[in-house]
Amino acid sequence: MIAKRVTFKRTGLPLALLAPQLAVTVVFFLWPTFVALKQSLYSSDAFGLREVFSGLANYRALLLHGNYPATLERSAFFAGSVTAISLVLGLVLAVMADSLGRSGRIWQALLVWPYALAPAVAGVLWAYMFDPAIGPITHALAFIGIDWNHVLNSGQAMTLIVMSAAMKQVAYNFLFYLAALQAIPKSLMEAAALDAAGPVRRLFSLIIPLIAPTTLFLLVVDLTYAFFDTFGLIDSTTYGGPGNSTTIMVYQVYKDGFIDQRFGPAAAQSMMLLLLVGALTMVQFTLVERRIDY
Repeated sequence: MIAKRVTFKRTGLPLALLAPQLAVTVVFFLWPTFVALKQSLYSSDAFGLREVFSGLANYRALLLHGNYPATLERSAFFAGSVTAISLVLGLVLAVMADSLGRSGRIWQALLVWPYALAPAVAGVLWAYMFDPAIGPITHALAFIGIDWNHVLNSGQAMTLIVMSAAMKQVAYNFLFYLAALQAIPKSLMEAAALDAAGPVRRLFSLIIPLIAPTTLFLLVVDLTYAFFDTFGLIDSTTYGGPGNSTTIMVYQVYKDGFIDQRFGPAAAQSMMLLLLVGALTMVQFTLVERRIDY
């Protein structure tokens, strides 16, 4: 079957069709990126009234001084933990739901619901459940002898944002894993069962290798989510505290730029985030899209 190609005799209509998307891209993506790049090369006062060209001084100050190296370490730990937990739980739940057949559809619907919550709303719910004074889970933990207070304990605060971020992403991973499992030919599973391969062996020897493309795709998506899409969740649970123990890269930009009014360093951090998302995108296109056979 030959695909039909659509051609335009004049360029006016194609440009008119592309104009809205091009306008959105220029106004909300390209122009802010240019402004951030320019601002990262300048040092300005707290009111932004006077700027002095400083070159790469803002970048050197970030990497060599201050607490930004520690922020990078926290961000890497946070992203790695969220990605690992959400991938494992998403796969386990998908395997369990797939084994139920049609009777598992209600569980499939229930497991998808958490993804519909906005990060800020999910953060408020987790903050309430683990509130040191009135949180129901906090009281349950106290009953078994665990003193929970993430407002004062930095380790518990990091655990809270990792759990809340991972649980929200589990629903997304569950959907893709379930679709990948249902695409596996039943004859392969039946043949493995006839060869006396148990459920655990089938999982590690058959299922996981077959869904490797989905896992690599979700790995990139989950890392991107953990680095860039968790600001609202952190802001509604720990506010980056106690101290800076839960301040990751995206939240550090907010604190430096909007709270401390340090526009140059905040812009430099934004550009570093842009480089990071660009690197993740390149990994997705080169490794996931080109070197994996679906």
